[in-house]
Amino acid sequence: MANLHFHYGVMSSSKSAALIINAYNYKQNGIATEIIKPALDTRFGAQKITSRIGLSVDALALPNLDNYIIRPETQVLLVDEVQFFSESDIDKMVNIADVQGKIVMCYGLMVDSNEQMFPASKRLVEVGAKLHLLKSNCQIPGCLHMATHHLRFDSNGNVIRAGDQIALGDSNYKSVCRGHFNEMYRNIRTPQK
Repeated sequence: MANLHFHYGVMSSSKSAALIINAYNYKQNGIATEIIKPALDTRFGAQKITSRIGLSVDALALPNLDNYIIRPETQVLLVDEVQFFSESDIDKMVNIADVQGKIVMCYGLMVDSNEQMFPASKRLVEVGAKLHLLKSNCQIPGCLHMATHHLRFDSNGNVIRAGDQIALGDSNYKSVCRGHFNEMYRNIRTPQK
């Protein structure tokens, strides 16, 4: 089994729920785990991971992994919102997986709302993390295509096409298929099948 995994998908693809379920299953099987998340993510509390379906678990919030030392007895490290960590933090996770022999399971977004890869996500691909796509449907009413992109909206409902890569919260985002992304972001109408 590979030691470094990246479970990625669009917003609302149950990434945090999958992490919480895996944490529960590991605990039930007596497997020692640690759960971390970036300190930047304070949406549901500083030391908690909460999924949109209401599941939650305690987590250690860290600004970075500079001073993080995994416990010797830990077998699995679960990492939520991995896209908010740095590339050097990913290299530290590689060390935890390859040198220390722990299983590291990361969960997060691959790209932002401007189709740009998050640096940490890009680094996970570069170092050969085993990739696991978590699928979700487009959030445009009536569309059954797979969501592959995010659209970010301002308070007036206009698509935001530039700006910071990181903006917390999901009330101003929609996960959409590529066709609806191109239509709404680029004003390119593509035939829907």
